[in-house]
Amino acid sequence: MTGATVETPSGKNAAYENFPVGSWLLPAALRPHVAAYYRFARAIDDIADNPTLLADEKISRLHGFADALSSGSSDRAFETAYRMRESLAETGVDPRHCLDLVDAFKQDAVKNRYDDWDDLIDYCLRSAAPVGRYLIELHGGSRHGFGPSDALCNALQVINHLQDCRDDFLSMDRVYLPQDWMAEAGASVDMLAADKTSPSLRQVIDRCLDRTRELMQDARRLPSGLKSRRLAMESAAIVRIADALIEKLARHDPLAARVKLSKPHYACCIFRGAAVGAFA
Repeated sequence: MTGATVETPSGKNAAYENFPVGSWLLPAALRPHVAAYYRFARAIDDIADNPTLLADEKISRLHGFADALSSGSSDRAFETAYRMRESLAETGVDPRHCLDLVDAFKQDAVKNRYDDWDDLIDYCLRSAAPVGRYLIELHGGSRHGFGPSDALCNALQVINHLQDCRDDFLSMDRVYLPQDWMAEAGASVDMLAADKTSPSLRQVIDRCLDRTRELMQDARRLPSGLKSRRLAMESAAIVRIADALIEKLARHDPLAARVKLSKPHYACCIFRGAAVGAFA
């Protein structure tokens, strides 16, 4: 078996993300480790999101990635995981930040609906929050613990769900909008197939944005607690990006087109945020 037969690259890369991956803001010595983590996360996310694989096959492949983090096997099908294992051994970072991602993506293989906001956040705490926790541990920790980082990562995940809500439904029948809010608004999942958001579905989206704004209140504490000034600069930039995306989603229809920042707006958020983070 080869890596090509286990991994199912989607074509998504760092440019697709709502945050800078291993950017120049981070210490040069740590960027290869950040790249290894992103490569691992992208590989298992692509498996979970592959519409042609059956759920059992997805789970089997994801289980192989988890095993490879602790196994001494030389099966090159899981070379991405072996490189991650080597990085973890070199840096001393807890493998849990990788294993939680695997657990979340196994859930993606079998779960397509979320009962309520708490159910969704439980998923985000394993599918998004581990990224921030990994970066904090890699960069020496935070005086605030993981709380503000979890809030920022969860907010970014919800933002991504809203950006991709139509595509997620059409390609994988996956809906990350709280089902109780859908019922209260009189919205149905079939509305996600339209090319324009209905008033009832817009109500659910706006409610998600309101709760995401609440997450951002805690997330803004993140830069001031980080022990790494460089990570504080990057996190402050990401906070600005998240705030900008929330307000853009409030003004634009994610069913009509994927809502994202223009390159100048994105760059402005990075530079202004980095400046604030430098003095956090």
